[in-house]
Amino acid sequence: MTDLSRILPDFPIAQYAHLLPAIEKHQLSTTDLLTLEVTDIGKRTQLPLLDIKRLCNAVLQALHVDLGVLGDRDDVKKPHPHAPTTINSGIKPETQASSLRHTGAELIAKPWHAISTLDASLDAALGGGVPAGYVTEIVGESGAGKTQFLLTLLLSVQLPPPYGLGRPALYISTEAPLSTRRLSQILANHPLLQDESESKPTLDGIVSTVTPDLESQDHILTYQVPVEVERRNIGLIVLDSVAANYRVEFERGAKGASSGSNLAARSNELLRLGRLLHDLARKHNLAVVVANQVADRFSPAQPPAFLRSSASSHKPYLHHLGASQESPLASRSRNVVPKLSQSETPSSSNSMADIVVKSSMPEPPPPADDFLAQYNHPALLLDHQQRWFTGWGDDPYESGEGGALKTPSLGLVWSTQIASRVALYRRPVHYHHQRKDEEEEEEEQGDESRGGMASTTTMKTTTSWRRWMKVVFAPHVPGTGTGLDGAVEFEVTMGGIKGVEAAKKGKGKGKA
Repeated sequence: MTDLSRILPDFPIAQYAHLLPAIEKHQLSTTDLLTLEVTDIGKRTQLPLLDIKRLCNAVLQALHVDLGVLGDRDDVKKPHPHAPTTINSGIKPETQASSLRHTGAELIAKPWHAISTLDASLDAALGGGVPAGYVTEIVGESGAGKTQFLLTLLLSVQLPPPYGLGRPALYISTEAPLSTRRLSQILANHPLLQDESESKPTLDGIVSTVTPDLESQDHILTYQVPVEVERRNIGLIVLDSVAANYRVEFERGAKGASSGSNLAARSNELLRLGRLLHDLARKHNLAVVVANQVADRFSPAQPPAFLRSSASSHKPYLHHLGASQESPLASRSRNVVPKLSQSETPSSSNSMADIVVKSSMPEPPPPADDFLAQYNHPALLLDHQQRWFTGWGDDPYESGEGGALKTPSLGLVWSTQIASRVALYRRPVHYHHQRKDEEEEEEEQGDESRGGMASTTTMKTTTSWRRWMKVVFAPHVPGTGTGLDGAVEFEVTMGGIKGVEAAKKGKGKGKA
């Protein structure tokens, strides 16, 4: 039981010194003492059953005190008659109260700390802002406003409640260094940041560093960030962006047999990163915000030839097969691969094709009269399910210019490591208007003076961008509706990000 001192450093080992040598000889761990029967332990160690029972009860009670999950049962509240009483010495009654189990009233009464975006409409959609104690992801394509969102949070966290936490921020960049010029613009133009009191945010309240590769990123997050958080009482950690180093490290040369090992190594590194960020957020009650990139999702391949030849009888399946667009991870979830003969080519195959079902587990053969059973149900495919956690594709009518489906980088493994995902969208808006050059106006005036026909005006087209913010999933606020229904439109100004008012939104929509 060599792990007892690691799990419970304050456990009174001296009282059970005559038992521990036999337990260690038979390689019994703390988990074995809690799960195995006393008689089984006695048979293996040849120790008195009463002494083993006392040791097991003492370990169980010490774990309850250490975790703070003491229940209402009498056998947990009151120590065992033969159990040592020294493990409770020095523990105050209030510290023995449950720290992990709460009632609904206790959760509601618990203070909620969040970092504001400094805009009322955006905060309302986020349930008050970016919450402390969680890992939040800001995902979107280039130019959607991710950096502007992060820079605003770096300043607002320094404000006292209810806008911020009154604590400094830590910015970790994997691509470009921190834009101090843009931060100065936001400080000078946002009305909430122009207060001359001592609580005014400053650039000195932001600690920044650059991690150009995965090795330096891992070292900084593992060793330097915890020390900096303790020393400066950091309230916000920003990682911009989370996908850059992993793409460079694991997608380089990932071909053939090495691609599977690279994918497994990347998954392990992502799980390790998620655990580090979660521990920092929960232990220090700070907010962790990461920016993520997106990749395009392409339409799936054509259905097998025999399905195309009898499309009228298999319309439901063809509808589901083409209803969603595929992601890089979705290709691995498809179990159907048409097997062509030597005389057939992919473009000229119109006859019945053999179907090869690839599976890691043995499956019973499908019925002979139900060949569609060889296909997975469309609802079980990643193509269909990812619309509820990627942010793109939940609207079946989403298409057209600027409506191409995207997929957040790092796949499903990373999606399980974050508590909430906020997606940013942008759509182009084209404005057509008439424009006359000075030379054209002079020629037109000359033609009119001579009684001639005026020259035709030229049509000019200018393009601007509209941006929206949408909550994909979060533990503290419901997700936004399908498509852009319920999404909050915002614009990037000199003072940061600002929600578009309803009246202005309707006016701009009419122009579009």
